[in-house]
Amino acid sequence: MAINFEKAFGIHPQTLGVRAQRAEVIASNIANADTPGYKARDMDFKQALAQASQKQQSGMTRTHDKHFDVRTELNNGVQFRMPNQADTGDGNTVDAQVERNLYLENSMQYQASLQFLTGRIQGLKKAISGQ
Repeated sequence: MAINFEKAFGIHPQTLGVRAQRAEVIASNIANADTPGYKARDMDFKQALAQASQKQQSGMTRTHDKHFDVRTELNNGVQFRMPNQADTGDGNTVDAQVERNLYLENSMQYQASLQFLTGRIQGLKKAISGQ
């Protein structure tokens, strides 16, 4: 009997990818906290996850060099965040404390999905070995 990994892992592989992308966006915000004119960005997690799931299910590929690759043309949900602090005069909208908290929260959610996948893989290994 064949193992269907999509059913076994659910949405968690896509979740890991979206969480990794969000970590990059938040890290970019933290790195540019002192850059004049830099606007803080964030991802709409639900939208990005829905697009990641849709890309996996669509299976569309390019058949000609001049065709657009639908999988790479979709917006990944990165948007400018509405600032929750007054302008400091340099046009930067990054609040370093908020960014650090968001990074920590995203990291914990990434670890939770990773632990879930690890448990599923261990369960599959036990099933394959007959334990």
